[in-house]
Amino acid sequence: MQRFRTPVTLIGGHANLVPLETVHHDDLVQAVKDGALWERWVTAIPAPENMAGEIARRLDLQELGTMLPFAIIVAGRAVGMTTFMNIDAANRRVEIGSTWLRQSVQRTPVNTDCKRSLLTYAFETLDCIAVEFRTHRFNHQSVRAIERLGARLDGVLRSHQINLHPLAPQTLRDTCVYSIIAGEWPTVKAHLDHQLGRRGG
Repeated sequence: MQRFRTPVTLIGGHANLVPLETVHHDDLVQAVKDGALWERWVTAIPAPENMAGEIARRLDLQELGTMLPFAIIVAGRAVGMTTFMNIDAANRRVEIGSTWLRQSVQRTPVNTDCKRSLLTYAFETLDCIAVEFRTHRFNHQSVRAIERLGARLDGVLRSHQINLHPLAPQTLRDTCVYSIIAGEWPTVKAHLDHQLGRRGG
């Protein structure tokens, strides 16, 4: 379905999500340097010199119809990236992933606000049956963030991927798979609104 592939801007209370473009490159290079995020072995975050290639990769997947990438904008600057990925339009399913934020905006309302915007669009515009989240079993910060959203653990894919990060070469990744299904969305939405201090909407 074409609407799964159409770039869109999502306006939130703490951050806006805009279609990723090459113009975001310089902001994203500065963002990833905040905390040297590419050194975290439990996730795949591009190093500054690889940012152009990562933007190109995401835009290529957008052309293929399997990803809808966003730049996360706070106070007019890109502070990270997120996506709808592994898009399965026929079964009305998406995964929210490949997300990272500069360290200075982590543990602020920005991530929750972005997830609320993405989930609202997924369930209320794309009419998704389910939205999935995946993370490394040892990425404890990501696990906690996903569980705070109200997503439920579907299971763990053991030895799911080979980790090629130079700080942990050739180790095996156990992938935790979480989801929120359509019937849960009203309750999850109320939960997120409470976290964000909103009165519904």
